[in-house]
Amino acid sequence: MTQKTTAVVIEGEMTIVNAGLTREQLLEALNSGRTVEVDLSRVNELDSAGLQLMIAARREATAREVPLHFVGHSGAVLDVLHLCNLSDQFDAVAVAAAQ
Repeated sequence: MTQKTTAVVIEGEMTIVNAGLTREQLLEALNSGRTVEVDLSRVNELDSAGLQLMIAARREATAREVPLHFVGHSGAVLDVLHLCNLSDQFDAVAVAAAQ
């Protein structure tokens, strides 16, 4: 990661319980205008609200022309992405192959 990258580390649950806080973290990072790297390695639970946040962040980043990368996918994240057939949309295909 370079100084031209904004890092966001999401820890614990990425669920409806903390969706508002997670949304604010992601929007703040996108507001930097720099490449955003979202570290998902510490996520221990992902529900549909968390998945919706990931999708919304991807759309917002595309609209703003800000590069967005999801990295360090935890097992919980990979399980949901595979279940929803979204692995290729969130850089999880290579991660799963490496495991």
